[in-house]
Amino acid sequence: MSEEFEIRNKVAESGLVNFDLTTLLPKGERKGIDLKDFLFQEMILKEKDFREKVEVINTEEYKDSYIYIYNSVDTIIPLWAYFVLTAKLTDVAKKIVFGNREDLEVILMHNAIQTYDFEDMRGKRVLVKGCSDKEIPENAYIELVEQLKPLVKSLMFGEACSNVPIIKN
Repeated sequence: MSEEFEIRNKVAESGLVNFDLTTLLPKGERKGIDLKDFLFQEMILKEKDFREKVEVINTEEYKDSYIYIYNSVDTIIPLWAYFVLTAKLTDVAKKIVFGNREDLEVILMHNAIQTYDFEDMRGKRVLVKGCSDKEIPENAYIELVEQLKPLVKSLMFGEACSNVPIIKN
């Protein structure tokens, strides 16, 4: 007795839209600049010395990079110093922020989510991928829900074989 069995992909037939948040991660190198390297004895910002050190920065090292500026020592940095350093790098860098690497990633994902067109998910069942080999800031998931909730028919988190329902409209 031989019967033909058709192999069917039930996930594909379900109309489920799989969305991987890592696809929004901007591509490019991330580089940090520690202001302590611009300080006299890592303690005092002298304007003349600071400007000289900024002037000799090789901007090609930062071309098309995402830059985070931070200060690893307990020194007060005048606000004009951020202006001077940013003015030097703004023509070559993709983005410059104050803070650590994590702060940079939060801002990059915020910008990516705010500018992404989610309209093709309107009225659909959406599954946001839960596992990734890339680090996604937790805030990105919060912002994603804010964007998708008014659009989608249902929103789930995880994998197709085991997911957590989040909302149903």
